[in-house]
Amino acid sequence: MAEEQAKGFTPPLADPAPLGLAAFALTTFAFSIANAGLVPEDVVRLYIPLALVYGGLTQLIAGLFEFRNNNVFGATGFSSYGAFWIALGLLELFFRQFGIAEPVVPVAAAWFFVSWAIFTAIMWIGSWGVHTALGVTFTLLLATFVLLALAFFGGPSPSILHIAGYVGIVTAAAAWYIVAADVINTVYGRTVLPLGPAAGEAS
Repeated sequence: MAEEQAKGFTPPLADPAPLGLAAFALTTFAFSIANAGLVPEDVVRLYIPLALVYGGLTQLIAGLFEFRNNNVFGATGFSSYGAFWIALGLLELFFRQFGIAEPVVPVAAAWFFVSWAIFTAIMWIGSWGVHTALGVTFTLLLATFVLLALAFFGGPSPSILHIAGYVGIVTAAAAWYIVAADVINTVYGRTVLPLGPAAGEAS
């Protein structure tokens, strides 16, 4: 073993993608049930610890390990969305301390989500090159960000926010499906849950 290490041997690394997607899915689900109005409005604050620790820190760690795996898409996506959740959690907690006046919060939130919609559009194009299930997930995520932006422009608009919440719930379910497929297919050593081909590949 010492000889292998001396020669630059790198031990195998488990795929960090299921962990990153699981963190993304659970946090998105918690955030979205609040936006959909399925729980009292104050409950939205319960997603903040998830945003900071699971959706944020855990996803960021998964992204860093994807750099080790030479996975550009995974490293960019997990690191960025981990930072998204940390930023959103901090804004929810400290927007007054940041000097953001409450009346301008909706406009700030709208442009915040527009910015993430632009980034997600880039990732959406790339996602179809991974497999169909990820392409579907990013399609739903892009729709969620667009709806969130629309909900806060000139608003907030509770009706659009509720729609964004329901689309976000479906997004979380799609991500959880990929998590289940990655974990179960790996454990059983065969395709139990299909993910579909990448764009341009035969099924």
